[in-house]
Amino acid sequence: AAAHLAAEQEVENLSGLSPNPEKDIFVVRENRTTCLMAEFAAKFIVPYDVWASNYVDLITEQADIPLSRGAEMKGKCGTNESELEISWLEQAYTLKLFFLKEGHNTSRGQEAFWRLSRIQFTYDTSERTYFKDAVSPGKHTASSHRLSALVTPAGKSYECQAQQTISLISSDHQKSVQLLLSEVRVQPFDITADFVFSEEHKCPVDQREQLEETLPLILGLILGLVIVITLCAYHIHHKLTANQVQIPRDRSQYKHMG
Repeated sequence: AAAHLAAEQEVENLSGLSPNPEKDIFVVRENRTTCLMAEFAAKFIVPYDVWASNYVDLITEQADIPLSRGAEMKGKCGTNESELEISWLEQAYTLKLFFLKEGHNTSRGQEAFWRLSRIQFTYDTSERTYFKDAVSPGKHTASSHRLSALVTPAGKSYECQAQQTISLISSDHQKSVQLLLSEVRVQPFDITADFVFSEEHKCPVDQREQLEETLPLILGLILGLVIVITLCAYHIHHKLTANQVQIPRDRSQYKHMG
């Protein structure tokens, strides 16, 4: 049964389709149907200890670890819970994203939403690409705490071009690992068309930036409309007053009339 289930599930890294070399696209399909899609650029900022020049004191360095293209992945789709696991550099780094769909009571009644409920990032400080001379090298796990991110109405995809920062707490002496996400498009539930995201739900930052971009245009159009109306009113008023017969107030001018 397990072998049959594995055969029915397909996972694909479609990062080569993105023009952005820092962005990855992942698709999970079950029973020949897309059930989870994720597209984003990600980078981890990981503090770690190294010896100072006196080999007595410890100082903290920082590793900037991007999510590499061509990463291995696997996923799991469910009615209310979905997962995405991504590994790269021979599993020296593994990112796990956990999604949850649930209902909320609102003024409009019961409504369903999904959210990113947990993040887990495993990293190996003995890996030499990003870590240099780490003290006591080994594997550590950084996890989120009471996370509720990417909240989206059920049936929609989440979209956010702006960069978002999520803090994770590491098993390495409770150090704070920062996950930087950008150009995000994710949908872990209710995909209705194969390889196609549903209608997007934009993040508040993108909505605000879109408003800031369109507001000057709207104000310009309103100002232009006001100017046109003013000019038309002036032109009509001027035409009406020009056509009126001017009655002379000086009686001596009456003899020149007729």
